[in-house]
Amino acid sequence: MTGQATVRIIASPESWIEQTAIDQLHQTARLPGIDEVVGMPDLHAGRGIAVGAAFWSRSHVHPHLVGSDIGCGMALWRCAMPLRKFRLDAAERKLRGLEEPWPGDFAARLAAAGLPRSLMGHALGSIGGGNHFAELLRIDAVLDEALFAELALDADAVHLMVHSGSRGLGQAILERQLTRHNVAGLIAGEDECTRYLAEHDQAVRWAILNRAVIAERFLDRLGTSGERLLDICHNSVTPHRGGWLHRKGAAPADKGLVVVPGSRGDLTYLVRPRLDRAEAALHSLAHGAGRKWSRSEARDKLARRFSAAELARTRLGSRVICEDRDLIYEEAPDAYKDIHQVVKDLDRAGLIDLVATVRPLITYKTRRA
Repeated sequence: MTGQATVRIIASPESWIEQTAIDQLHQTARLPGIDEVVGMPDLHAGRGIAVGAAFWSRSHVHPHLVGSDIGCGMALWRCAMPLRKFRLDAAERKLRGLEEPWPGDFAARLAAAGLPRSLMGHALGSIGGGNHFAELLRIDAVLDEALFAELALDADAVHLMVHSGSRGLGQAILERQLTRHNVAGLIAGEDECTRYLAEHDQAVRWAILNRAVIAERFLDRLGTSGERLLDICHNSVTPHRGGWLHRKGAAPADKGLVVVPGSRGDLTYLVRPRLDRAEAALHSLAHGAGRKWSRSEARDKLARRFSAAELARTRLGSRVICEDRDLIYEEAPDAYKDIHQVVKDLDRAGLIDLVATVRPLITYKTRRA
C-alpha cells in the first residue's frame, strides 16, 4: 500500500524490471485521487511516469498519466495478398515516398470521422518517429488451433501492423494542460475536466483514422487491399467502474483480440484477453516487450558493435527500412526486453489465451526525404 492507492506489479521473478520504473509507479500512486495502480510485465521507466501501467481513480483525471501521444495504439490488417505471392525484394522497393504528405482528401476523411476538417490534416497518414512503425508480417505458429479458427485468422495471408498515434495533436493538448495545472489532475465532472476529455477523445479518433490511412498507403503501394482485424489504443483515459482508467503503454483487455509485439527482430504474439481475470489487472495487458535500455544507452552500446547496414537485417531474416542513423540504433532489438518472458508472465497470471505468433517480414520506420 502506498498512500491511498494499491500498487500491483504483474511480473514473475524471471522478469527484469528496473528499480527506477518501480519507484515511478509508487510515486504516481501518491497523486490525488489515485486508487489503484497496476504495472505490467513490460514496465519500464519513462519521463517521470512509468510506461506499461494502468491507473484507476474514482474522482480524478490526470492528463499527464496518458501522456503526449494520446490515442497511440496498434492496428492489424489481414492483406488480400497471399503469402505465396509476396516477394521481399519487390515489396522493399515499392515502399517509398511514405514520408511525403498523404495526397488524399484529408478534409473529407476528417469530417467523415466526426473531426474538424482542418485538424492536423497535413500530418494524416504519417507514422511519426520514436518507436512507431508499420510492419509486414506472416503467421509464424498457431498456438491454439480452435481459437485461431474461431477468430477467422488466416495463416496463408500477409498481415500489416501499424503502430502510431496522434502525432503533434496529443502533445499540444498535454502542454496546454501542464501549463494550466501542472500535474495536479482534474476533478471529474468539473468544466476543465470535461474540456480535456473532449479534446482527448478527439485525439483518439484522429489516431485511429491515422492508422487507417497509413495502412491504406502501404496496401496501395503493394497493390493489394486489406481487412482490419483490430485497433487497440494503449495511451488513453476511459470510464471504468464509475471512475477513470488511465492507460500509459497498456493494451486494453476489453476490446477483443490483442497484439503484443516484440522488437523489430522478434515475434509478435496474438492473444485473447481472459475476461474472468481481467479486473485483477485493471482490464489491461502489456503493450509490447518494453525498453531495456534508454535511447542514449542503445546508441552508445550498439554503435560500437554494429554498422547501420547490419541492423537493417534481423536474426529472423526480416528487413528494416530505417534511414535515420540514430533511430536504427535506438530501436534495435537489443534495446528491448524479452517478449517471450513478458507474454509468459501474462499467461501465468491467467490474463490471456495464446492464439498465435507472428513473424516480421519488413519493418518500416523511415526513409530519407
